[in-house]
Amino acid sequence: MIEFRHAIIEALADELAADPSVFLLGEDVAAAGGVFKTTEGLLERFGPDRVIDTPISELAMTGAAFGSALMGRRPVLEIMFGDFMALSMDSLINQSAKWRFLSNDQVTVPLTVRTAVGAGGRFGAIHSQNPGTWLHNVAGISIVAPSTPGDAYGLLRSAVQADHPVLFLEHKRLFSMKGELDRGLVELGTAAVVREGADLTMVSMMKGVHDALQAADVLAAEGTDVEVIDLRSLRPLDLETVVRSVEKTGRIVCVEEGPVTGGWAAGLVGQLAAQALDLLEDATIVSAPDLPVPFSPTLEDAWLPGVERIVAHVRARLAGV
Repeated sequence: MIEFRHAIIEALADELAADPSVFLLGEDVAAAGGVFKTTEGLLERFGPDRVIDTPISELAMTGAAFGSALMGRRPVLEIMFGDFMALSMDSLINQSAKWRFLSNDQVTVPLTVRTAVGAGGRFGAIHSQNPGTWLHNVAGISIVAPSTPGDAYGLLRSAVQADHPVLFLEHKRLFSMKGELDRGLVELGTAAVVREGADLTMVSMMKGVHDALQAADVLAAEGTDVEVIDLRSLRPLDLETVVRSVEKTGRIVCVEEGPVTGGWAAGLVGQLAAQALDLLEDATIVSAPDLPVPFSPTLEDAWLPGVERIVAHVRARLAGV
């Protein structure tokens, strides 16, 4: 068993050891070992030329990472909090994501951007957001989001080896969770059925997967057999796995930690409606309200789409309410 944060360290160490073009950069990734201790020990092992502390400028460090990727390196950039991704947008959206297209596929941009995301840790409105959906409609970028240590390891290694930009989301409330690690790679753009069921399909990602599994246990005691899917990747989206599940259950509930407006859940339900409407008896979303993440612990817990809300929502839908 290994902690999620240590799975991140193991993946980074294995990529640094395997490929001399790989290097890490970001605020406090070297001497401090990362604010969430996800790069601890890497400076001592690989030295200051491969593990680099940067000044406090997200735009500057993203530009440097983009430039080094163009010159044949494989940078792994850490943005301390996902909320700060807004400062990197020009380099990501207008340069990194477009360069391969603009060069007629002559130039690759092997850039991985890691960032900590998610609410529930009492960090307040500007340190608790999830920027995955901000880049959801940007062609040229992959967006991956593991929920287990094994997937964190396998997806991160695949991200570093990819020849295009990858945004790698790490939920803060998962860093201390433990799980198995088999050191296998996980293909980008593949979802996982983490619980088989026949009555209803429940789809989520990151921390939401664990909430969905707990909700499925509660509902199972009431006679409702829930299938749970971990998307693992927003872009590319494994719609095929979701469709196969909905073909079986006829119902889908999407659980998203974030507002429904512009969220991935609404997009997924929309794609199902467009491509597989005849499969569905019911398609609904459990999400956060269209409000910033509160700082008050009581209000933050109420904002999150937790297990109780998921169970209550499913009960209401099955009852026809």
